[in-house]
Amino acid sequence: MAKTQQTNVSDDASAVKNPEDWKTGDEPMTGAQRSYLETLATEAGEEVEEDLTKAEASKKIDELREKSPRLK
Repeated sequence: MAKTQQTNVSDDASAVKNPEDWKTGDEPMTGAQRSYLETLATEAGEEVEEDLTKAEASKKIDELREKSPRLK
């Protein structure tokens, strides 16, 4: 019996949308984003604005991940 190979959508780089294209990108950031941003900002020695949108928070997370000594 042959196995079929399934593709996980989260592994497909083409499935990643630019935060600018999110339909809900202009909504306030989520609690999970806020928590993760606070952790990353502390590690990077930076401050994060409190009123970011989901899209802005996503971009800031990406930026701070690059600076985090723990994630290098």
